[in-house]
Amino acid sequence: MQKLSIKIFLGLIGLLSSISIIAQPSIDTLDTPQGKLVLHQDQTWSIASDPNFDGVLNKRIHSIVSSYSTPLKQAWINDVVYTGKGNNLSLMQDTIWLCLNEAATDGAMDFCFPMRKITVNSRYGPRSGRYHNGIDLALKVEDTIFSMFSGKVRYAKYNDGAFGNLVIMRHYNGLETFDAHLSKLLVAPNQEVKVGDPIALGGNTGRSTGPHLHMEVRFYDGAINPEEIIDFDNKTLKKENLFLHRALFRPGAKPSEQIEVLSTEQLALQNNTPANSTAVDQVAVVAAPIVKPVVKTAQKKYYQVKSGDTLTRIAAKYSTTVSNLCKLNGISPSSTLVIGKNLRVK
Repeated sequence: MQKLSIKIFLGLIGLLSSISIIAQPSIDTLDTPQGKLVLHQDQTWSIASDPNFDGVLNKRIHSIVSSYSTPLKQAWINDVVYTGKGNNLSLMQDTIWLCLNEAATDGAMDFCFPMRKITVNSRYGPRSGRYHNGIDLALKVEDTIFSMFSGKVRYAKYNDGAFGNLVIMRHYNGLETFDAHLSKLLVAPNQEVKVGDPIALGGNTGRSTGPHLHMEVRFYDGAINPEEIIDFDNKTLKKENLFLHRALFRPGAKPSEQIEVLSTEQLALQNNTPANSTAVDQVAVVAAPIVKPVVKTAQKKYYQVKSGDTLTRIAAKYSTTVSNLCKLNGISPSSTLVIGKNLRVK
């Protein structure tokens, strides 16, 4: 009987997930593996927040930016888009190394492209007399949108400003991503989401002239050109470490050139932390500006898993072996491939 109740309740959630999620008195709750679900009087739903959660998913970075003479702020609020009021990233005092692959385990890449097919409609930068703070990707209404990194949903509701249905996720690597103009929400505030999980369906809501996904990447409310970290042609991360400095946050900034990626030992020396620290500690802080010239090394290559793929087929495609693929990705020959997940092939 209890299982049946859960199924009925989750079915109701699926029907209501595209409706705005606002603060309303609750009329029912239900414990599920995803957390305590709260049904509100207006028939919207949310996941109960943890009263002990302070909104910080990357304590190392937060400790750095909160120690500034003018600290950077970032609250955990479910019904406000921008929570870092007063932050001015163009005045950053330090240069910070941010590990994009923060939540990855066993050497796997913690990144998934937000959509199966990618066509860029409009890029970051000046547009029609104003700044476009994200990148627009073409889609069909109800195309599935996936989480790019693992993290937690901070905002999932209709936004009256311009975004329409909007999902904001805060990630373990320290970034927030915005996905806007959605037709349906598949997640709720305070929900934990893994890389590659479906979070919404694409649409044409809000201030939009046609179906598309407006995607933004932000750090403590400061917008970053998504092409700083993402190769939209090859659907991969450009680099596993992001070099954060104040120039990235100037309006309309173009992607900076690649910089040297420090080894774990070098990061440890600059952080004054043990070389065997976990990924969350691998952030170096140095006096700005310290941009270093590019040091060309063998470039890593990734392949996005598609329906019907096998390790044998992928190995043949890239002239390698199943054994090598397993070694590069920390998996076994019997591992189940996840559609949409990026697999390292070189």
